[in-house]
Amino acid sequence: MEQTLFYILAIVTVIATILAITEKHPVHAIIYLVTSFFALAVVFYLLAAPLIAVFEVIIYAGAVMVLFMFVIMMLDQGNPEEARCPLLVHCLPALVLAGIILAALLLLLSGRSTPVAPIGGGSEKRLLDVADFAITLFKKYGVAIEIISMQLLFAIVGVLYLGRRRKP
Repeated sequence: MEQTLFYILAIVTVIATILAITEKHPVHAIIYLVTSFFALAVVFYLLAAPLIAVFEVIIYAGAVMVLFMFVIMMLDQGNPEEARCPLLVHCLPALVLAGIILAALLLLLSGRSTPVAPIGGGSEKRLLDVADFAITLFKKYGVAIEIISMQLLFAIVGVLYLGRRRKP
């Protein structure tokens, strides 16, 4: 059953990513990309990596998508009067993919009575807990995290500079 769910979610991830790439409207592309991230998070959960699945949802589907939306809203110079309510046909692919993800997740959680086992199954291997991950992340990769946060700050400043209204 888990292998079937894996392949279904892998197909959903690929379809949602292709729709995100080919979509002309940027907000719809972001919705497809978030759908892809959620499907990928469930795939990570199926692969016995619940911490990575949680990071996928929190970091990518949460923080990065908010940053993308901020950039799109700052650079969109359209008139709000011309905006129209999207038709159901535009929302249908994302709703179908989200329904498949939700059904797969519910099916997975209803059929599982034991917690996720570590990959390899041996007693010598254990899942990396959050404290070990945090210690490794901030001791070994602390400088890289600070550099990435500075890049995000520079990106926000650049968007504000590009999106400002210039007086003629």
